[in-house]
Formats: sequence, C-alpha cells, structure tokens
Amino acid sequence: MDSLPFTEGFAPFGPLETWYRITGDLESEQVPLVVVHGGPGMSHDYLLCLTELGRNGRPVIHYDQVGGGRSTHAPDKDPSFWTPKLFVDELDNLLYFLGVADEFDLLGQSWGGMLAAEYAVTKPRGLRRLIISNSPASMPLWIEAANQLRSDLPADVRATLLTHEADGTTDHPNYEAATQEFYDRHLCRVIPNPPELTASTEQMLADPTVYFTMNGPNEFHCIGTLKNWSIIDRLPAIEVPTLVLSGAFDEAQPICVEPFVAGIAGAKWVVFEASSHTPFLEEPEAYLATVNEFLEA
Repeated sequence: MDSLPFTEGFAPFGPLETWYRITGDLESEQVPLVVVHGGPGMSHDYLLCLTELGRNGRPVIHYDQVGGGRSTHAPDKDPSFWTPKLFVDELDNLLYFLGVADEFDLLGQSWGGMLAAEYAVTKPRGLRRLIISNSPASMPLWIEAANQLRSDLPADVRATLLTHEADGTTDHPNYEAATQEFYDRHLCRVIPNPPELTASTEQMLADPTVYFTMNGPNEFHCIGTLKNWSIIDRLPAIEVPTLVLSGAFDEAQPICVEPFVAGIAGAKWVVFEASSHTPFLEEPEAYLATVNEFLEA
C-alpha cells in the first residue's frame, strides 16, 4: 500500500530535542492520534504500520523519546535522570509544541502504554481516548508473568539463562541465543522479525543507556529502576474511554494486564489469539481494525 505523506521535525525540550513525524495534516478536522513507543529506549520505527490509521484523514504522530532513535541521546547522564516523569514531561511538551494538546487520542505500546497511563492519570484536558497496548500495570506482576513463561522454556535454555544471570555475563552469546528463544515465543512470532522491528532493536542496542538503566539487559530479566514500578492504585484517575490490547502469547500476560481493566471504569480488553507482544505486526489487519473502530466509536 502506498505510504501517506508525512513531515518531520524536532521539538525543543529544555537542552534536548524530541524528534517527531506527522503523517497527514494537523489542520485536518480529524482528532490526531499520538503513538508512544516502547523500550524504554527504543525508537518509533516498529510502530510505523500505525500510519495506516491515517487513511481516513486522521493525523498520526510518531516520535522518538529522548535517549533513543533520532532524538537527543545522553549516555553520560546519571541514572537518576531517566525517570517516568521525564518522559511524561517530554510528551506533554511535544503535544503543546505541535498545538494538539487541546484534543488528541493516545496509543502507547509496551513501555509506551505504561507511559501513556502515567500521562493519563494527570488528567490532561485534551485527552479524548486512550489505548494501552501490550503493557503491564505493574512491573512486579510483569516479572511474575515472565518467570512463569520462562518456566515453560526447554530445560537447557532455562539453565543457560540462570547461569549467566548469576554470573553477570548477560552479554555472552549463549545468553543472547537463549534470550532469542524467549523472544521468538513471546515478543514477536513473525520469524525472521519484520525489518521495522529489527531497525528499532538495532537503534536501541547502539545506545542502550535508557533500556539498561530503566529495564535491564532484556525483556524478562528486569533489574533496572522500573523494577518496582506500578500504576495500579492510580488507575481510577483515568476517566476517558480506554481500550486495552494484548496477545495470547504476550509477555504481557493477563496477570499484569487485568489491573488496567479492573481499575479504569468502562475499559474494554481485546486479546489477539495468534499474537504475542506485537499484534500490529503479527495480526496487522485485525489490530488496525480494532483500533480504528475504537477511535471512531
């Protein structure tokens, strides 16, 4: 399908800059959709398929959070610099810079859904609809789910993971190969991975500062500053229509997704039965149709 026209730019954020991409025209009468990528520390590329949601004239805004992608990198910052509040403030700054803060929809995927929820509980006046995709409401619950998924891996893979985690050698090729076994089951079941996902992963690995600081060496060995993060007790503050999405084979298992549905009044939950953590790549037609229906309701 032909790509839609887009523009790119940078929004000043204190001494840093946030790179953004606008697909479509912000002068459209359609409410813009702001897409928040995961990681933390990834880039927007793996979510570019969501530009298809702009076929009816809806502007779609992607951006790279500072520390990743095309935005300002700051590998020398103290670990205490990288906080959820930093990224909430960056998102708020971008919305005002682009002039869409008075009316917008928000879709966050993985860490992006955590960030979108963090932003939503501040009750931004312009937020119309919220989509939380493949995200945990609690990192302790995410870790619990990951440990359960790890227990289903082959015994030799489990042993490799445990050995290198105990030795602090998570950069060893054998550990990376064992990690890929988990990813092929629960991160993206399209093998080989689509090029846009590979592009985001390679950009993150080129400067893993944010990911390693906030998360850890991979998706299931979470030893970073987010390891105790939870938004469960703050979810009732979200009062906008909310759609929660996950995959049947997702890293974000029901135990860490259910609190969103229980805590946000009227939230709707859709599970993609053939997908893991990236249903927009694994079941793109169903994913796009589900999101589009919600945004146009």
